[in-house]
Amino acid sequence: MELSSTFGLINALIAQAQDAGILNLLQEKYNAGGFFMHPILASLIIGLAFSIERFWTLTRANVNTKKFLLDVKKALEEGGVEKAKELCANTRGPVASVFHAGLLRVDEGIEAAEKAIIAYGAIEMSFLERGLIWISTFITLAPMLGFTGTVQGMIQAFDAIKEANQISPSIVAGGIAVALLTTLFGLIVAMILQVFYNYFVSRIDKIVVDMEESSVELIDALVTLKKNQK
Repeated sequence: MELSSTFGLINALIAQAQDAGILNLLQEKYNAGGFFMHPILASLIIGLAFSIERFWTLTRANVNTKKFLLDVKKALEEGGVEKAKELCANTRGPVASVFHAGLLRVDEGIEAAEKAIIAYGAIEMSFLERGLIWISTFITLAPMLGFTGTVQGMIQAFDAIKEANQISPSIVAGGIAVALLTTLFGLIVAMILQVFYNYFVSRIDKIVVDMEESSVELIDALVTLKKNQK
C-alpha cells in the first residue's frame, strides 16, 4: 500500500507541476508537509547563509599565489625584508598574512621565521574552515528532521486506521503524504548544502596547498638573501 501511495503521490506532483507554477507547487507541498517542514526550511536558510559567508571569504582569500610570490622575491632583492613586509601587509589573503608573519621573525633567524610560518599557517587554515562545521551540521540535521516527519506521518496514518477500524487509501493518504514530503524535502536540503560543502573543502585544500608550496619557496628565498648579505 505504501508503494502504490508513493507512485500516486509522484504522479500527482507531476500533474500539478504541469498545471501550476513551481513556486505555487512548492508552497502547497510545504504546507501539506506539516510541522517538520519549518525546521527543514530553517536548516536550508541558515545553511545557505553560512555558505554565502564562506563563498565571500574564500573568494577574497583567493589570490594569484605564483604572481604574489614573484613580487615578494623581487621586493626582497630590491628593498630587502622591509619592502617585502610592506608588500605583504598591503596584500589581502592568507598567503600574504603567513608571509608577513614569517618576515617579522627573520631577524631572529631562518628557523624562527619558518616556525612562525607554520604556526600562522595553521591559524589561517582554521579561519578558512570556520563555519563549515555548521554547514555539515545542517547537512546531517535536515534528513533527520525529514525522517522524524516521516515517523510522525506514519503514526498519523495508523491512528487514522485505528479510529476508522478499517484500511482505506483515503484514510491513510494524508499521513503517508506528510511522511513522504518531509523526507523528500529533507534530502533535497541535504543535497544542496552538500554540494556547497564539497566545493568549499576543495577550495580550501587548494589554498592550503598553494600556501604550503609558496612558504617553502619563501624560506628558500630568505636563505639565499641571508647568504648574499654575508
